[in-house]
Amino acid sequence: MPSSPSAPATPSCATLTAPAAVPHTLTEDALAIFTGVLLISVGVAFFTTAGLLTGGTAGLAFLLHYATGIGFGKIFFVLNLPFYWLALRKLGRAFTIKTFAAVLLLSLLTEVQSQWLQFAQLQPLYAAIAGGLITGTGFLVLFRHRCSLGGVGIAALYLQDRYGWRAGKVQMAVDCCIVLLALWTVDPVRVACSIAGAVALNLVLAMNHRPGRYMAV
Repeated sequence: MPSSPSAPATPSCATLTAPAAVPHTLTEDALAIFTGVLLISVGVAFFTTAGLLTGGTAGLAFLLHYATGIGFGKIFFVLNLPFYWLALRKLGRAFTIKTFAAVLLLSLLTEVQSQWLQFAQLQPLYAAIAGGLITGTGFLVLFRHRCSLGGVGIAALYLQDRYGWRAGKVQMAVDCCIVLLALWTVDPVRVACSIAGAVALNLVLAMNHRPGRYMAV
């Protein structure tokens, strides 16, 4: 009696190897930076219209913008200047150049965006959550192309690369602290909405930007 054909061998988990990471092209990096920054600029428009804040260097820029009336973009660009030294030393020249380009682009977009995008009415809590999710998605695009918007983003990526700390959790902790400082200049209801926005932003990063889940080159 003929024997039944044996089942094809199934490779064990130990023999499976992850596919090699394919480097991003310059065109892909450029499109990603534009996409990420454009999304973030829309989130900034949500926050600014509703009188809200966010965390990180952008949060400090918002506070100074509300206190002085100087444009957010100008303040944001200047505040980021000291962080390029850390980026160049710890994260490399390519990362630093892309980050500088992203910061410059966001500074320019936020200065002129009011000519193209205006809201007749925007409820603060909705603006915080929607703006946080949009901004978080923009940050995710930048992070996956080895780019950030400077400031706390540089420190968060460095700590993730060096110690394995999740960038989203690091940024969430810093963001919440900065938003709480706004109690001295912004009414408590808007601060509470701003915290909700910071949580929404960083949940996007915490869930989608983990060490080992995505290898960006």
